[in-house]
Amino acid sequence: MSAAPTSPIRDILVHLDATAPARARLDFAAALAAHHGARLTGLMVQEIALPPLATPDGGGAALVPLLEAMRRDAAAEVAALRPIFDAALQHAGIAGEWHAPEGIAAEQVAHRGRQADLLVLGQDQPDGATPTATVVIESALFGAGRPVLLVPHAGRFPVPSRHALIGWNASREAARAVHDALPLLAAIGRATVLAVDARASDEETPGQAIAAHLARHGIRAEVESAASGDVDAGALLLNRAAELSADLLVIGGYGHSRLREWVLGGVTRTILREMTLPVLMSH
Repeated sequence: MSAAPTSPIRDILVHLDATAPARARLDFAAALAAHHGARLTGLMVQEIALPPLATPDGGGAALVPLLEAMRRDAAAEVAALRPIFDAALQHAGIAGEWHAPEGIAAEQVAHRGRQADLLVLGQDQPDGATPTATVVIESALFGAGRPVLLVPHAGRFPVPSRHALIGWNASREAARAVHDALPLLAAIGRATVLAVDARASDEETPGQAIAAHLARHGIRAEVESAASGDVDAGALLLNRAAELSADLLVIGGYGHSRLREWVLGGVTRTILREMTLPVLMSH
């Protein structure tokens, strides 16, 4: 692996929780921070969610013991993970800091992520153990103004070093993702640009211009094109990533706003649901 000596990645934030995949996500983020000479911030938000006041007399006092119990449980989870975070810093030989505020995870990740170069987040677990993961991802993607590197819930993943796959459709979001991924792509040195449903009018050869741009950054990029047809474009990208043994997928994070809220697009939802490798998204 050839790392660029002056990587612009200097601050990485990793969102943690009490689930098992968070440990693997922490190890991934720590290794990535070590590779880029970055500082790692661990963020574990204590979400204290009370049920509606539904007692006949409207007595909120009855919920005080429940609130205290929830705070004790959250504090215990933080206390259990903090030494694991500290050990990960020591093992990777990096500096870092720890934050465990009370609040809403989606809001905290988006807010604190604005002071980082890269956010490392986790995928939803199919058993529902992380029911707010997609909400956190959506908030970070559209609210932090920073790239988001997503780690699958199953498996352990090394720092990407073999081959990157770039999903390209000549959109603003795709261009943003490629730009934000440049430090990771430069460290890998090899990429395939898969132009999916790119219109011929965008470029003489779809994907060729962005491949030339990558070459000027020292990244060897081959160009392929594909029409999704009846196949979901997200599934097409994941299938091609598996065929190439890619260890990083780079795509634009797509969505549309509705009454000041963001709704993820179909390709983004497919990737979030079925991803089997780390995925960098930007909006």
